[in-house]
Amino acid sequence: MEKIWSIRLIRLAAIFGLIGAVLGSDMAGSGNYQFRAIHAHMLVVGWLSVFAWGLFYKMYRVRVKKLVSLHGWMTIIGSVGLTIGMLFYNVNPFQFNEVFTLITFIAGGTALLVSFALFIAITFLLED
Repeated sequence: MEKIWSIRLIRLAAIFGLIGAVLGSDMAGSGNYQFRAIHAHMLVVGWLSVFAWGLFYKMYRVRVKKLVSLHGWMTIIGSVGLTIGMLFYNVNPFQFNEVFTLITFIAGGTALLVSFALFIAITFLLED
């Protein structure tokens, strides 16, 4: 289970890293820093945190395998949801309703918080 989630999370992190770097490059070239918070969260949460979790699962075995899957899904939902929610809330390129953008932002952030809490629990449930 850990091996599957390791590669999934590392691939997701690589996608976040590329998009975040391209976004940063575009901001630097254009001088428009409207996306700076989104760029920062993509690189810190999407690239660094998700990549670190992927490496963790490559190196360690967890006693409760279902928690690995739950953590993986919450990580995907949370990191993607937070980033999209932040885009909708801060930039709103599609002119969505304000309530919808706020709920999207909060739901993504909450899922990400749950994934961090699950990760803490998982670190105490390692196999010997």
